[in-house]
Amino acid sequence: MTSNRYTARRRAAAAAVVLGAVLVLAACGGRDASTSGHSDHGADSSASPAAAASASAHNGADVSFAQAMIPHHRQAVEMADLAAIRASSAEVRRLASEIKKAQDPEIRTLSEWLTAWGEDVPAQDASAADGAEHSGHSMSGMMSGDAMAELSRASGKAFDTAFLRMMVKHHEGAVEMARSERSRGTHQGARRMAGAIVTSQTAEITRMTTLLGRP
Repeated sequence: MTSNRYTARRRAAAAAVVLGAVLVLAACGGRDASTSGHSDHGADSSASPAAAASASAHNGADVSFAQAMIPHHRQAVEMADLAAIRASSAEVRRLASEIKKAQDPEIRTLSEWLTAWGEDVPAQDASAADGAEHSGHSMSGMMSGDAMAELSRASGKAFDTAFLRMMVKHHEGAVEMARSERSRGTHQGARRMAGAIVTSQTAEITRMTTLLGRP
């Protein structure tokens, strides 16, 4: 009888040990799953703000800046392309190359932002707009179609002078637009680009003014 009671107690103790082990394993599994789930959420949350920023962290001033600056830059690139084949001054050709190298990537970036925001990207032929208006957005410093045609017919030193005078005016317009974006826009990338435009194009205006003053 005593032996039977001892055996029963041993069986009960063994069952308790097994049950405890099961509970411990279940608790560990739960913590692992919770930790894994938190890690995954952390990865998602770290990516989500970056992905959402381009689509949401902007306002109307950012849209106007991008839609106006794209054709404005395109016209500057068009002028730079003319300088590559018609300018007589190596320094003018070098300046034109630098302008194109800086503004081509900015055109692509501005276009990508507009697409992400669900806004229209100006048509490719918008750079030939006659005057300083496109889609209701002011584009200060834009050359008229007649002025561009006149520049395309010039060559040598006459081209150099015309190009520099026109590009100074063009840059002054871009700086004005960029300063407006800096004060009114909310998109961090657009505001950074605007700051870079103010800095680089102000320096280029100084260079061009110096070149114009040379005999």
